This record gives sequence, structure tokens and C-alpha cells, in this order.
Amino acid sequence: RCAELQIQLTEAVSTLAGQKELIAKLEHDLSTIQALSTVHRPDAEGAAVPSLEKIPEPIKEATALFYGHPPSPGTSFPEGQVDSLLSIISSQRERFRARNQELEGENRMMQHTVHALQSELDNLRADNIKLYEKIKFLQSYPGRGGSRDDTEQRYSSQYEERLDPFSSFSRKERQRKYLSLSPWDKATLSM
Repeated sequence: RCAELQIQLTEAVSTLAGQKELIAKLEHDLSTIQALSTVHRPDAEGAAVPSLEKIPEPIKEATALFYGHPPSPGTSFPEGQVDSLLSIISSQRERFRARNQELEGENRMMQHTVHALQSELDNLRADNIKLYEKIKFLQSYPGRGGSRDDTEQRYSSQYEERLDPFSSFSRKERQRKYLSLSPWDKATLSM
């Protein structure tokens, strides 16, 4: 039983060492790819890259296999490494695609919000112009009283409420009392 466990341990250690080597190679290839992002890219998509010697061999191999070109004779990689690299790249592509779709959805929502806020801003500007016209009219004819429209009524009630010290004090006291309640009391009050 002990010999059996010793053999399993030896196999596990050798597998671990092999995986560590593969991880180190993958990290090296990824750092090389990240270094490539700083290299000047051509203007047109698909144009020839002037310095192909900086691209790691597994990437060249995977690209050649993907496009159906035969691999270069000087390099031979195990099929597992190429498949592993392809699966890593394709899963990363799928993650980026999902993130891109998520960001596009957020962008559409933000654009909708911007349009709604812009229309609200335009309405407020129109209301302000109406109020300015009314003020100018009332200032030019002090003895005349006029009928009130909905714009003037809307702003006059808000203005009076803001000026009233008793309602302001009452509102602040209610807010202070509410904040001093326990979470259970807040939940009960909201129900």
C-alpha cells in the first residue's frame, strides 16, 4: 500500500512539474503578446507586420493551423499545446465579446438617459423663458394683476414651500427622527 502511494506521489509531482513548465511558458507567451501591443501597428487591418520575429512561435503555429496553412518546418509543437493555446484564445475572445455586448447595452442606456435629460433641460429652459417674460411684464405694469398659468403656479408653490421656515424645520425633524430609527422600525414604517 505504501509503495502504491509512493508511485502515485511521484506521478503527481512529475505532473505538477510539467504543468508548472507549461504555466511558465504560457505566462512568457502572454507577456510577449502584451509587449506586442506597444509595437507600432499598421494603418490597415490585415496589412503585413514588419517585424514577425517578435511574435511567439505558438501564436504563429496556432494562426497557421487556424487558416489552414501548413506549419513552418523548423517548429514542431505537440498537438496538445496548440489546442490548449487555441482554447485559451477562443475563451478569451468569448469573454471579450460578452463584455463588449454588456458595454454596448450600457452605452445604449446612457444615450437614452442623455436624450431624456436633454429634453428635460430644454423644457426647463422654455419654462425659465416664460417666467422671465412674466417678470418683465409685471415689472413694466405694476398696477395690473394677471391670470396665473400652470408654469407660474408650479414654481410659485415650490418657492413658497422653500421659504416657509416651519415646513423646512418640520421636514428636517422628520428626517432626523427617521435616521435615528432601527432598521426593523424603518421596515415596519415603510410597510
